[in-house]
Amino acid sequence: MFTNTKAFSGFAVNDSSEAKEFYGETLGLRVSEVPEMAGLLNIELSSGAHILVYPKPDHIPASFTILNFPVPDIEAAVDELASRGVRFKRYDNLEADDKGIFRGGGPLIAWFTDPAGNVLSVLQEA
Repeated sequence: MFTNTKAFSGFAVNDSSEAKEFYGETLGLRVSEVPEMAGLLNIELSSGAHILVYPKPDHIPASFTILNFPVPDIEAAVDELASRGVRFKRYDNLEADDKGIFRGGGPLIAWFTDPAGNVLSVLQEA
């Protein structure tokens, strides 16, 4: 039934303007507004995939990672994001290094949030 579909993901934010600035300016992604839907944003990834970002005034961020960005060099990615004002999350049960990179098993990963509190990550490509 869905073998030929171009499925896409979506998530909510409490402020579309903040999201547009964060995803477009801070993260450097291609973000456009969907003209026929006030506040709706489309993030286009270099892979051709699309992510729908929609406003939800009573938005409550998920307690899990909603979007992962595989990168070839996590050290460089973390440094670049930090220089753009991104602050990395630390979890009590997952010890991270000084930069916020978790190195305790699995891929190297660093978590951060968007302005709406949604959890994102950069992770080292295998």
